[in-house]
Amino acid sequence: MSDTPNPTPLVSDPVDALPSSIPQKEPGAPVTLQPLRLADPFRWLAKGLLDVRAAPGIAVFYGVCFWCMALVLGWVFRTKPEYAMSLASGCLLVGPFLAMGLYDTSRRREAGLKPQLSESLTCWDSHMGSMGMLVLVLVVLELLWGRASLVVFAVFFNTGMPSTTGVLQAIFNPQNWSFVAVYALVGGAFAALVFSTSVVSIPMILDRDTDALTAGITSVRVVLENPAVMLLWGALITGTVAVSLWFWGVGLLLAGPVLGFASWHAYRASVTPLPPAAA
Repeated sequence: MSDTPNPTPLVSDPVDALPSSIPQKEPGAPVTLQPLRLADPFRWLAKGLLDVRAAPGIAVFYGVCFWCMALVLGWVFRTKPEYAMSLASGCLLVGPFLAMGLYDTSRRREAGLKPQLSESLTCWDSHMGSMGMLVLVLVVLELLWGRASLVVFAVFFNTGMPSTTGVLQAIFNPQNWSFVAVYALVGGAFAALVFSTSVVSIPMILDRDTDALTAGITSVRVVLENPAVMLLWGALITGTVAVSLWFWGVGLLLAGPVLGFASWHAYRASVTPLPPAAA
């Protein structure tokens, strides 16, 4: 009697055929960058929209988180403006961890895994050291930014700090163009520094489990080697967030997840992926 091979069992659910974890990568590989083109930021946004469609529940959860942060920050600015900078620093502590959850969702989809909210909420626990150091740097920059803003106000308003209404009147007063120019210059310098340090560093920590210094330097390298593309990307992020803040920030329900997912694809396009580890 001839032997017949056992038939391969059929898989009833395509999800069951997916790997249970993200494949391991070769550690210690050098960090190499990839050239970017001006059309790339729009492709990143398009891929972010696809991720939202593929994981709508996760997108809604993080969108609500970002929306609530914006609502609380806006309420504090209107009622207690002296605490706005402190709350902004607190948001800067929480924001990167929320963004890492979105990066993890895009990474799992890229690896052929089913996105899971529980996994995205705990993806940072094995990167706590690097994330903590990077967030500390961002908070220090935020505090320096706030101090520099106070100095600018003190120079131009020597009679005392204006109220929230006074600030808005000062900004839109044509006689204060020099104040607006200096304030924008100082704020732009700190914003560029924060953006350059964080644009690909957080997804890089998630993907490579690298240290904060290496991730931050790589992020700055990406900006310096692709200044026009990164300037466009920063402008798209700023414009999208600004438009989303209209109507009580409800636009962040969609814009927040899209930008988070798109930022993962920006990292993927900027940094050469690690080779798979040898079996």
